[in-house]
Amino acid sequence: MGERASRPPGPGGGKVTAGHRSRDAVIYVRQSTFTQTQENTESLALQYELRQHAAALGWAEQQISVIDDDLARSAACTSGRLGFTDLVAAVGLGKVGIIVGREVSRLARNNTDWYQVLDLCSITDTLIADSDGIYHPGDFNDRLVLGLKGQMAEMLCRVPIRGSSEPVSHGR
Repeated sequence: MGERASRPPGPGGGKVTAGHRSRDAVIYVRQSTFTQTQENTESLALQYELRQHAAALGWAEQQISVIDDDLARSAACTSGRLGFTDLVAAVGLGKVGIIVGREVSRLARNNTDWYQVLDLCSITDTLIADSDGIYHPGDFNDRLVLGLKGQMAEMLCRVPIRGSSEPVSHGR
């Protein structure tokens, strides 16, 4: 608890360092189905607006890229998700300082893939940010929160809504 209290105020709450800012910020945009891309245009616009969030955290415009190759693709598995593959490769090569998404669980909806992303981000000192905060997968408390987010995302893909035989399809 003392660690959190000692973090300076400001963009990133002390988690974002010059080392992170020396690498790229990647905005990951994804919606599960073609119908979602057509009907949930406000959600899609909000995801693209995350560029401004990365800029507010200190990234220069030319360092901010958007990966949206996985629109209309489910995150239940990584097969066929070229954007996800490119993102993981860039993180593994140490090119990414922060991954920004509206919901971090959009990266992966199964724990096998989710924990591989967390491990890789931890090893390469890559931050993950969403609408709730900024997380460092190497920090115990942040990892705990990210783990819970991953568990909830996977559960929502597998558990039917009460009165329905189909799992929740929102945000897969």
